[in-house]
Amino acid sequence: MIAFVRGRIDDITEENVIVDTGGIGYNVKISSSTASLLPKIGEEIKLYTYTCVREDMFSLYGFLSRDDLEVFKKLITVNGIGPKGGLAILSVMSADDLRFAILSGDSASISKAPGIGKKTAERVILDLKDKISLEDTLIHREMQQINRGNSQGMDSHARNEAVEALTALGYSASDALRAVKSVPLDENMDVETILKLALKNLF
Repeated sequence: MIAFVRGRIDDITEENVIVDTGGIGYNVKISSSTASLLPKIGEEIKLYTYTCVREDMFSLYGFLSRDDLEVFKKLITVNGIGPKGGLAILSVMSADDLRFAILSGDSASISKAPGIGKKTAERVILDLKDKISLEDTLIHREMQQINRGNSQGMDSHARNEAVEALTALGYSASDALRAVKSVPLDENMDVETILKLALKNLF
């Protein structure tokens, strides 16, 4: 399984991006919302990927964050929602908005995705409502607000990576977010530095 693809963007369409990883071009399927957020052709990118293998097909689906990838993986466990349907939903709403739609039973918003009818949207809510945490949803929303409001140049991706690393170590999402938020902003900080400082705040 390919966990991620990092390389130079060779071409972009609304549904695909070709990533040149040093002589090999990976054709990665993406949502239209992801396409709108990609840098320009020739610039470097890292996409977290889901590998779909079938008898007649080998496909990569790419996402700009692990959070988007995890939500996509939950979506495709729902009967009637394949990878294409998962991308369609994430093309009309963010992973964060999808969580709130599931928790609030908002099938109308989910059914705005191409090819997703009301019954399928209701099935998404029914199947995933017990797999979505309100606390985690609120934390993701707060994290996005912090990143959007960050005016000092700190790499929001590095901050998110640090939160994910702390949760992987066994800390709750709320404790991880609180510890990372308490780290003084510095645009030169990498993930390792943020993580070390955040760990100090947890002891």
